[in-house]
Amino acid sequence: MAEEEQLRVRERNISQEMKSSFMDYAMSVIVSRALPDVRDGLKPVHRRILYAMNELGMTSDKAYKKSARIVGEVIGKYHPHGDSAVYETMVRMAQDFSYRYMLIDGHGNFGSVDGDSAAAMRYTEAKMSKISMELVRDINKDTIDYQDNYDGSEREPKVLPARFPNLLVNGAAGIAVGMATNIPPHQLGEIIDGVLALSKDRDLTIQDLMEYIPGPDFPTGAEILGRSGIRKAYQTGRGSITLRAKSYIEEHNGKPRIIFTEIPYQVNKARLIEKIAELVREKKIDGITDLRDESDRTGMRIVIELRRDANANVLLNNLYKQTALQSSFGINLLALVNGQPKVLNLKECLEHYLDHQVVVIRRRTAFELRKAEARAHILEGLRIALDHLDEVINLIRASQTTEMARTGLMERFELSYEQAQAILDMRLQRLTGLERDKIEGEYQELVARIAELKAILADNERVLEIIREELSEIKAKFNDERRTVISMSEEQFEDEDLIPRTNIAITISHNGYIKRLPISTYRAQKRGGKGIQGMGTNDNDFVQHLFTTSSHHTILFFTNKGKVYRLKGYEIPELGRTAKGIPIINLLQIEQGEYVSTVIPIDDFKDDSYLFFLTKYGVAKRTELSSFANIRKGGLFAITLRDEDELHGVRLTDGHQELIIGTKHGMSIRFPENDVRLMGRTAAGVRGISLAGDDHVVGMDIIEEDHDVLIVTEKGYGKRTPIDEYRIQNRGGKGIKTCNITERNGNLVALKVVGNNHDIMIITVSGVIIRTQVEGISTTGRNTQGVTLIRVNEGEEVATVARVDINEDEDIESEETNEETVTNDSPENKEEESTEVEENNQSETEE
Repeated sequence: MAEEEQLRVRERNISQEMKSSFMDYAMSVIVSRALPDVRDGLKPVHRRILYAMNELGMTSDKAYKKSARIVGEVIGKYHPHGDSAVYETMVRMAQDFSYRYMLIDGHGNFGSVDGDSAAAMRYTEAKMSKISMELVRDINKDTIDYQDNYDGSEREPKVLPARFPNLLVNGAAGIAVGMATNIPPHQLGEIIDGVLALSKDRDLTIQDLMEYIPGPDFPTGAEILGRSGIRKAYQTGRGSITLRAKSYIEEHNGKPRIIFTEIPYQVNKARLIEKIAELVREKKIDGITDLRDESDRTGMRIVIELRRDANANVLLNNLYKQTALQSSFGINLLALVNGQPKVLNLKECLEHYLDHQVVVIRRRTAFELRKAEARAHILEGLRIALDHLDEVINLIRASQTTEMARTGLMERFELSYEQAQAILDMRLQRLTGLERDKIEGEYQELVARIAELKAILADNERVLEIIREELSEIKAKFNDERRTVISMSEEQFEDEDLIPRTNIAITISHNGYIKRLPISTYRAQKRGGKGIQGMGTNDNDFVQHLFTTSSHHTILFFTNKGKVYRLKGYEIPELGRTAKGIPIINLLQIEQGEYVSTVIPIDDFKDDSYLFFLTKYGVAKRTELSSFANIRKGGLFAITLRDEDELHGVRLTDGHQELIIGTKHGMSIRFPENDVRLMGRTAAGVRGISLAGDDHVVGMDIIEEDHDVLIVTEKGYGKRTPIDEYRIQNRGGKGIKTCNITERNGNLVALKVVGNNHDIMIITVSGVIIRTQVEGISTTGRNTQGVTLIRVNEGEEVATVARVDINEDEDIESEETNEETVTNDSPENKEEESTEVEENNQSETEE
């Protein structure tokens, strides 16, 4: 006994054993579990469920049966796995939001689009749907091959006849070992039209087929952005498409609200709503006042109420960006072809299905031919018996046994065994004249039918014609409307021709709130006025950027991290004068800790234009403007920053201009831009000005003829100084003094080059804005303190300054006085101005 056991033990290399065992396991998962067959579009578990239901008689015209009964039949005979795996598959096949055309007609709770699970299988009932009957139609006519089940006690089909292209119609998803499939569902009529067209012309290209099949059609509807992803997937078998929820904006009680009626495929509605609520709580999305789900059995409806001043279009785009309301669907057309996994293009999927149908029709025709010939053979025997009726009766009557009678008939009339037995089995009523006529009529019909069936088998075009007819019947019976809309463009954009060109002012707060206003909102006042409230802010926020542009210009946003983003002027929401704006993260994909440091409006990306960069610590760089013509959504790096440096400002130049730089401690330097050589987009730059101590750059501008240098300090003081007082130097030096910094006027906050055709807007940290004509500002020497431009309260400071071009047709109400404005004509203002001039003259004398 020990010797026999020793003989059964064989040595084997463990690596070879692992390799062999894993390959067996991998192929089992690939072929027998995870991937659909290209012919019927079903995985083994789906095929076994439908076959078991058909065998049990749970067809669409019968009563519902308990799901547990079906699951038990499947796992007991065909599928050696857990009952939960089978039931979960059944549940998906009965969900109208999972399958484009449901294969199971469920009765009871089969889950919801909110992610609710189905009731236990002992509670639910099911039967085959009407369209799934087309998958098993003709299965008993020898149309497909069978194989042994897992224990050899039963037979199961290798593939179903599948009288419609289920692989593309309902799609499939599965993860095997080392590969995965993700086939989207399609509209039945479009797929059938593609098959019909291919059956008539096998030389059709994929582009030709896309005229019939424009793209996937998901059960939850939604919208596909663009066709490039669809085209790539259909041509190569792999691609990605972007799905976007369907929505519309309406006014309700004077406030905008967004209504979503369809969401992307496989998105959990409940989790989607939770995500939106989370973004609102974390203040990543601003402007939403209420969020509720009003969906019912008639359809989906998600309602988002907005604040009265919220820009619905911008907020909608931000929801698309930050939630699953816009998501990607990766297409991978992987299926089993002759038992082997293969990535297929659209034409190959249709060709394999068409070839399968040719086999099905041929096998069905051959089966019907065999049956017809067998029946005709019997009828031929009956005809012979009826022609010799008396002799047949006498022969049977004279026979001692049935065997003798059958043998006698076979020998006397040269009949086959089957024919002789049929004569013996014939009832006496068949001897009547009417019955004899029926036999003759049936025989003639069978002769014609046999001839037709043989003609079909001999002519492949006849086979294709039958396929076309039966597919057309299925289309007429089950076709419905397309649910998913395919947009022409991958990007949603507004028609600029429908948007009027207007001059606008745009403000950005320190905490990142942005808005636009018509430039005429700010009427001009004389210097020293109190200003008007230009943006609603709180104690922790203040206006940091203000600039003017056109609604149609491209606006480049440069951040402290050295990145650049772009928007159109009209894409920034227009809000009320006292509104604080919306978070800029709703418009730009800026990262945490990143903020906009400068903004440049661009009319055209010309080849002879340049961008001049300057960092907080005096590093300068010059790059061609055309390098920034194409900026993706996530932005581009515009400059490489060193150590703790930040990007301070950027200016648009023509390549032959001079620049002036001002610092916090009142130093300045003027040099030609050509002193800084042209560099690539990601270059770091060279030294522009040398800084001492804790000094840093606060302003940079381009020198213009007949213009002055304007400086503004923290305490609201400012002055104009002729440009000639700033001599040209070499870049990289310490520069010369531009302002006498004292405790009275504070550090420098801005340096601008201005002319008499300019106004300036001065913004305080509390959001107060004053617009003043440059002509009203005194011209003094370089090393002076300046005069009061805006009266700031104690503890308040000037935040930033913007230069505004005066529009000739703009109505400047320079003399108007009301509750919001105070002019400089009061005695206090005149006395203060006189005192300031005396102090400045004294300062010049001391210098």
